[in-house]
Amino acid sequence: MTSETEASQRPDLRPGIAICMYDADPAWDMVENLSGDVWSPAGARTVPVSATDPDLLVEILGDYLRNGDCRAVLLVGRTQKCDGFRLQMRAENRALDRKDRLSLTGPGIARTTAPVADILRALAEAGIAAKASSEAEDDVGSYLLYRILVDLVDGPHTPAVGLLRVPAPADENTVKKGVKAAASVMAGQMALLPRV
Repeated sequence: MTSETEASQRPDLRPGIAICMYDADPAWDMVENLSGDVWSPAGARTVPVSATDPDLLVEILGDYLRNGDCRAVLLVGRTQKCDGFRLQMRAENRALDRKDRLSLTGPGIARTTAPVADILRALAEAGIAAKASSEAEDDVGSYLLYRILVDLVDGPHTPAVGLLRVPAPADENTVKKGVKAAASVMAGQMALLPRV
């Protein structure tokens, strides 16, 4: 018989998904109950990443992907463009101040690797109006998305990286429902990949 102490010392072998709420307004605390446990989608383990300096966030999230601790990243922030949820499908090569190119040699745009159509379907099933958009917003989210995507190592199993924008007026329960739907789809995709 396995004791509770032995069970808690075992490594969690579920694939990790980093959920980064990069805005100062976190919108939803992923620790949902008195247990102190962070919500995780079925078959995966959530690694919450809090808002901090954008370049430090790129480093933290990039390290998670490079060392195999996470196989997906979901960026979450607010949108000022519409009243519904938006999945941003691409990011432009722009510095954080949006005045100049971030990289003279990098691609002009980077496309998300998240399963956009499946996430949109899951959001609709959760009763959330959402659309996919190629239009970037002039904020930290677009900067992070570009930096993370262009730093991905080429290989047969590219990590899923996506940016979910929630409408400014959305309350905590709506944000929670949307993030859970998107993360669950990404976790389901990870379950199909071989372990590294």
